[in-house]
Amino acid sequence: MSKETIRIVICGDKGVGKSSLIVSLAKDQFLPNLQDVIPTISIPRDFSASPYSPQNTIIIDTNDSDTITLQSQLKSADVIWLVYCDHESYERISLHWMMMFRSLGLNIPVVLCKNKCDQFALSFLPSSSSDASSSSDAASSATLIHNATDNDNVSSASSKDTKVEDEEFIPILMEFKEIDTCIKTSAKHQFNVNHAFYLCQRSITNPIAPLFDSKVGELKPLTVNALERIFILSDKDQDNFLNDSEFLALQRKCFNKVLDSNDFNLIKTTLIQFQSTYSETNVVSPLYVPRKGITLNGFIALNKFYAEKGRHETTWGILRAFHYTDSLCINDKILYPKLNVPETSSVELSPKGYRFLVELFRRFDKNNDGGLDENELIQLFKVTPGLPSLWTTTDFPSSTVLNNRGFITLQGWLAQWSMTTFLDYKITTAYLVYFGYEEDVKQVLHITKPRKFRRRKGKFYRSPINDRKVFNCFVIGKSNGGKSSLLESFLGRTFMDSYSPTIRPKIAVNSLELKGGKQYYLILQEFGQQQPAILENKEKLKNCDVICLTYDSSDPESFSSLVDILNTYKHLQNIPLVFVALKADLDKQQQRCDIQPDTLTDSLFLNHPLHISSAWVSSLNELFIKITEAALVPGEFTPGFPQEEVSSSSSMGLIPADVGNDVRTAVIVGSTIGFISLLSFTIFKFMKPSKFH
Repeated sequence: MSKETIRIVICGDKGVGKSSLIVSLAKDQFLPNLQDVIPTISIPRDFSASPYSPQNTIIIDTNDSDTITLQSQLKSADVIWLVYCDHESYERISLHWMMMFRSLGLNIPVVLCKNKCDQFALSFLPSSSSDASSSSDAASSATLIHNATDNDNVSSASSKDTKVEDEEFIPILMEFKEIDTCIKTSAKHQFNVNHAFYLCQRSITNPIAPLFDSKVGELKPLTVNALERIFILSDKDQDNFLNDSEFLALQRKCFNKVLDSNDFNLIKTTLIQFQSTYSETNVVSPLYVPRKGITLNGFIALNKFYAEKGRHETTWGILRAFHYTDSLCINDKILYPKLNVPETSSVELSPKGYRFLVELFRRFDKNNDGGLDENELIQLFKVTPGLPSLWTTTDFPSSTVLNNRGFITLQGWLAQWSMTTFLDYKITTAYLVYFGYEEDVKQVLHITKPRKFRRRKGKFYRSPINDRKVFNCFVIGKSNGGKSSLLESFLGRTFMDSYSPTIRPKIAVNSLELKGGKQYYLILQEFGQQQPAILENKEKLKNCDVICLTYDSSDPESFSSLVDILNTYKHLQNIPLVFVALKADLDKQQQRCDIQPDTLTDSLFLNHPLHISSAWVSSLNELFIKITEAALVPGEFTPGFPQEEVSSSSSMGLIPADVGNDVRTAVIVGSTIGFISLLSFTIFKFMKPSKFH
């Protein structure tokens, strides 16, 4: 319930006791001879012990003869407290008042109150005071057993006294769906006054309409879906039963109370009685199985019972403990907590996040085969809206590591979520809430330090990185150049000789370990027909750590496409680049281009292209390590900086020691490179000017 202030407008014919009800509520005593309309009063939250009471409740008295003011107040109301006291005022409920509400276009709950039930109140006078004082606390004292049978006890004890009122209430409840509930009161004896006020509050804080369809007598589909999700999350051992410990844990979570064993036994008995009643007319699955627990159908039936008995605040207590709003959706503030992420920072999973995902994987790997098959994935995502759209558009589970039977492994599961968190952390926070993460979901995330830049020769380049574990690489090149095979090989899959052009973007994510034991996650993205749009979009490129420029070494026309790309999108030279010659197992061809691959990379002060084949595992490992190194030490792979300047930066301590150890020889210049080599390189630079820097 999100409203901080509720406006209750009390209306009815003259003389029905509207003002007396307000005064009796506010002063806890009956005062005769009141003015026709008393001033508006405000009741603070501490009037009620319910945790879902609003900060402030305003009660507005009205005069039925002042139509303009009355209608104005009704239009601003959240709930209407409609009062009658005799046959004449009862007839006007349907003939006048309800028609007026509909003509004004009001779609708000109405609490119908029969006042001046003094004779009825006197028969319950010894306990009426305690009943009134406790009624406003009904929501706060809710439990899964609740006092759902109280109404039946009162009804059986006083069926003669309430027969007339029941005959009055039932037809009007059937005719007007706007009427939320009905109640009998006596302002003179303070009978049910507090409870009537509580019902007005409850119609807003714990509305029945979203939960229960009174016309068909069933819980609404959204309610059933929410309760089913709660049942699955509470069924920790996944045996499709809520055993005693699971049910009591749910009770503590929802109401912060321990359920008495007698009350718990009463629930079980009630469900068994329901079962025997239903089985007489229908063949239904069990609601409760001794020594096993409550079934999903039993859990749904229990909450339907609460709704039928007017104790739906119990169901709301369960739903709100799992962060459901009045629209039966999980609160967006829980799904998507506000995070302050600097523009050049990335978001990764924290150790808590990885630990939760590992536990989730193991819990749903029922056969302990180290992989989640299709049925296990369906069960895992049953408590969510389904697979994230990011996963479906990137062809999950083919986007990550699978075992030889095509089931996602733990390595692939963690890699997939590492990629998801990096690309859109809001998906991760939302789904971990769906999966039942109970603490602050921000704890599953780690925000890296903002990316820093250094300047050399008037050009900026990215500083070395030592606090990130996930890197993003764009794989760029001409079609039919072997990019898709490269992504497949990255996931450990067998090379397929058949060619299928990439239309939609493809993605592959896997973990790899550098020397020293440090583990990283690498994301490879291929964009198909969207490649030109991606290269043009500088905002997209901000999330790219390395660009892998690929060409087919067996195709003489392939390399010219990379030259065109570098000429067209000159801003790519501000990003670390790795050149790769694919299909190296085929005959190498001279490239029909003004500049050959080695010459171009020399002019950019970059390493020569790596010659890779999907059939050569060692060459693939070398490439993936090289890409990770480029992300860790961007300066060495950014065009335009001679190697001796990078070496100087390293010796001056500009590159962190731990990064230097990880990337090994990529940072440390060997002593075999002497003065003559450096001099030759410098002479070449001046004799061979390039248009690329």
